[in-house]
Amino acid sequence: MAGRYASALFDLAKEQSALDAVSKDLDVVTAALAESEDLRRLIKSPVFSAEEQARAMGAVLDKLGVSGLTANFVKLVASNRRLFALESMIRGFRALAAADRGATTAEVTVAEELSSQRRDELASALKEITGKTVDFDVKVDPKILGGLIVRLGSRMVDASLKTKLNSIKLAMKEVG
Repeated sequence: MAGRYASALFDLAKEQSALDAVSKDLDVVTAALAESEDLRRLIKSPVFSAEEQARAMGAVLDKLGVSGLTANFVKLVASNRRLFALESMIRGFRALAAADRGATTAEVTVAEELSSQRRDELASALKEITGKTVDFDVKVDPKILGGLIVRLGSRMVDASLKTKLNSIKLAMKEVG
């Protein structure tokens, strides 16, 4: 279902030559979702009616400065009671937009926020591996302790400290 919505948004944005504007607006929405527990609760909770979600999202989008096609899309998603899948829709849109540019997308999980220098290093490393420009979403998860986890298509590289420590723990159990 999320894929159909993402595809519809992508087709409309491409038709209106608004891919960059929609991408930027979706970045703003994603950042707001990452920062606000209340906003995440609003989109995930079945307690709120479609009208309440649509009204609340309209107010949030106005405050964020998101308008046009992106705002209409999010309001439509809210009125159809599909806000719970908004993050998946955004990921799907980004993948379609990246493919349209000849790039690919990755999901990166880190223990703490990446500096711009680290983002650039990661982007160049991923480009070297894939041979393509790689757009990536960064999720911060302190539970991995350090390192990073990269999901690129069907491939996953887990270089987190938590996984390494678990491997050592398992090896020590086998020895002892």
